[in-house]
Amino acid sequence: MAEGRIRNYGSGRNWQLVRRYGVTEAEVERMIAEQGGVCAICLRADAKHVDHDHLTGLVRRILCFKCNGGLGQFHDDPVRMRLAADYLELRGSHARRMHIEIGARVFGGPGRVRWDPFWRTAKNTTQSARHYHLRQKYGINDEDTQWLLKLQVGLCAVCSDLPAEHVDHDHTTGMVRGLACAECNTGMGQLRDDPITLRRAADYVTGRLVKTVATEDGGARLSLTVPDVDPASVPRGGWKALWEEDGQYRKETLPFDEELDFPPWDDSEPVGVPGSV
Repeated sequence: MAEGRIRNYGSGRNWQLVRRYGVTEAEVERMIAEQGGVCAICLRADAKHVDHDHLTGLVRRILCFKCNGGLGQFHDDPVRMRLAADYLELRGSHARRMHIEIGARVFGGPGRVRWDPFWRTAKNTTQSARHYHLRQKYGINDEDTQWLLKLQVGLCAVCSDLPAEHVDHDHTTGMVRGLACAECNTGMGQLRDDPITLRRAADYVTGRLVKTVATEDGGARLSLTVPDVDPASVPRGGWKALWEEDGQYRKETLPFDEELDFPPWDDSEPVGVPGSV
């Protein structure tokens, strides 16, 4: 059987690609070259994984392992990914609620022993293993997590949909942001806890990220950023400036860039409704 596949399709990988995605190995290599060899979303890691729309089965682009996995954790839901981006920037509803309750959008952290005068001596009696794990890693304890859980009504601080199960913290500062569900916690991690990556991923699944533009010779090429540039012309590691500009653009623009087709205002009396006396 394996020999037959190689004879008919050229290689086992080509057979798998045709069977599962309806594209050939040569077509995948061409797509990778169009992207400049990098993942269409993060523009950093190697493009290795064929990504497809799970509703239509159509191939979208070639992604890296983490971005491909991150989309799966968020179930290709652009709303959840944009909520996660705002959450990471402490701009979402959970951060505002925290600010109202305690005057800060994050709390805890490994340095809590230095700034909290009551933390060093709080409850020196023997506690659970979970208590000491939370205390050492996140600068919080069981009481803090129960308070957070109550504040969040038992739901994820990101999506407000699934049960809150995991302590989410800033890996740079160590400060605790909130309690997240397993999917949002893992999805944010796979998308590098990066708001730009999350917004690019959201635009990717809605078709706003990857564009095809005309070239001067009458052909066409890909466009993956705003401002536009040919991905094939950007050297590896040369995306940083474009990445930041693109991130600012996606943060400031709405998820749709077409004017809604509202009817014009009409001051005349509606048909069948008598005028006021």
